Amino acid sequence: MKGRATWDVRATNFAKKTFNPIRDIVENMNITPHPDKPMIALSIGDPTVFGNLRPAESVVDAVVDSVRSGKNNGYVPATGTLQARQAIAEYMTCPGAPVEAKDVIICSGCSCSLDLCVSVLCSPGSSILVPRPGFPLYTTLAEGFGCTSKYYNLLPEKNWQVDLVHLESLVDDTTVAIVINNPSNPCGSVFPKSHLRAIADIAVKYKIPIIADEIYDNFVFEGEEYHPIASVHPELPVLACGGLTKRFLVPGWRMGWIAVHDRNGAMQEVLGCLRTLSQRIIGSNTIVQGALPDILSKTPQSFFDDTLKQIQVNARYCYESVQKMPGLTPILPQGAMYMMVRINMDEFPEFATDLEFVEAMVAEESVFCLPGKCFNIKNFFRIVLTVPEETMKVACQRMTSFCIAHHTGQKQTKIHEDSISNSIQTEEPTINEIDESPKTNGNSANGYHINGKTNGMHEPTHRRINELDVEPSVKNPTGMNEKLRSCEDANVDDLVDDMECD
Repeated sequence: MKGRATWDVRATNFAKKTFNPIRDIVENMNITPHPDKPMIALSIGDPTVFGNLRPAESVVDAVVDSVRSGKNNGYVPATGTLQARQAIAEYMTCPGAPVEAKDVIICSGCSCSLDLCVSVLCSPGSSILVPRPGFPLYTTLAEGFGCTSKYYNLLPEKNWQVDLVHLESLVDDTTVAIVINNPSNPCGSVFPKSHLRAIADIAVKYKIPIIADEIYDNFVFEGEEYHPIASVHPELPVLACGGLTKRFLVPGWRMGWIAVHDRNGAMQEVLGCLRTLSQRIIGSNTIVQGALPDILSKTPQSFFDDTLKQIQVNARYCYESVQKMPGLTPILPQGAMYMMVRINMDEFPEFATDLEFVEAMVAEESVFCLPGKCFNIKNFFRIVLTVPEETMKVACQRMTSFCIAHHTGQKQTKIHEDSISNSIQTEEPTINEIDESPKTNGNSANGYHINGKTNGMHEPTHRRINELDVEPSVKNPTGMNEKLRSCEDANVDDLVDDMECD
């Protein structure tokens, strides 16, 4: 008998092996905001969601011109138009790492770029080396192909640099690629050139190509420098993934690319197969491709500077505020849009995990950060730095209140103070009246050295609890979209990055 006797439509092993850990974690969390406090989602890797960061007018004009021209409405080559690929090649070229149009594959966002890279290199029984903490998309993509992800450690005490000894120890005959994310999500770190060279030396020693997630290219703070990893070693084969998403503040436009750096001809077959794989999506957004030459060559530097300035102001304020929160240790970011914070769990005995800590902070203060578990690391959480400045101040006030309420030392202090005088009335200060000077004990054994400074745990504060446990009366934090203003609308789709390369 042909066919089946009953309906039984099965999914493929590829589909069943595809797993999104962020979504799985968040969907199983108890995210119930405080009903009297508007949600502040410091979890969202979309820089446009709060409305304070917008693309340059020249970028918008380029797309409008592309639409009005009537030349970009049809199909184009699957790898992208020649003009768009030439523009990307010029944008990606740097000393020591030239790129030509023939080396470029245009994709639907950087996540699509990573998907193609994994598709062309990974197979059942192979393995890739990915960072921990790191964005989970790499593992999601690899596991569908039956490829194992092996996690190399990043070191918080060294600005999240790669543990090179650990990285090298993971290399074996199954290793088909090393994934490098620089600047980093979730760490906000930027690797110096010397460190990139050390990573490249390992890759060259074992003849392993690099998949470089460089979606945050040039997204670095004042005093830092960005170096593409392809520029540090003349022999290193690199699949460099980039796009417009973050630097140009247009994640929804879904414009990404792969630049193939293959100066020794080691990846000619790979390049050919990338072109073939690109035919599966039949090309990327043609309207944005038509605008790319102007977007990449005419966006003023002042736009990038202003964007970075806003985020760096938030980064500094948030870092200094978290430094003073009992039981938390922030790691100073150097770029990208994120800051990682260590939870000293011994000082919060009510919570067994970072997940429980984050859940409670949502329930009591309506501030949501992604727990370290989302990035395969324990006892941390990630803060997104792209919110409006006033919203960041409110969030920090609420986090301070939460830490004071649950930290062991602060609880004891409050009991002692209440026993001395429970009748003292204190006028609540505004944000500007609170002392913002960082308090550290200067002991490197209790903290991290960051850029020559000790990022240590602060000394116990002796100020009265009711002097710190305040926040301004902000019903709708400045710039927050309507969808994030109410507890009812704060669903999983609003609160997580989803699976973009963010």
